[in-house]
Amino acid sequence: MFKRTLIYSAAALLFLLGMRLGTMAKDRQKPAASNNSVPAYHAAPPRGRLAPTLPPRDFPQNPVAQHAYAAAAHIKPILYQLPCYCHCDHELGHTSLLSCYQTRHAEECATCLMEEYYAYEQSRKGKTAAQIRQGIIRGDWKNVDISKWKTPLAAHRTAHGAPAK
Repeated sequence: MFKRTLIYSAAALLFLLGMRLGTMAKDRQKPAASNNSVPAYHAAPPRGRLAPTLPPRDFPQNPVAQHAYAAAAHIKPILYQLPCYCHCDHELGHTSLLSCYQTRHAEECATCLMEEYYAYEQSRKGKTAAQIRQGIIRGDWKNVDISKWKTPLAAHRTAHGAPAK
């Protein structure tokens, strides 16, 4: 009886081990999701009108988000052509950085905010969407100082003028 139990236990153990090895082999065949992979974006400018971004007034307690959403409204075709490195394309199904500003997602996401401010500043310097995208892919957005956007929107406009169109 003991031999029989031992044989069955050994067989079960070998079976489980074989199953695990098979799973590991399958996992090795899958392409690994890499943090170095470029998130979703549109390679060409949009055809037709884009859905609006959320209005800055939706964020009365968050001046950084107010400014970001105000600026996003001015550069929607550029944002449409940019990836978002918070990888919301996987988590939320976003198709570009613009998607973040058509929802409340960007309000609390530092990555979305910094990428948008980077894009806004670069567009004001005359950079194209493709040039801005390359900067985002390189990680240049990580050097953006968002502290200058902490002044409430109305006060900022009085001191610095409205965001450029």
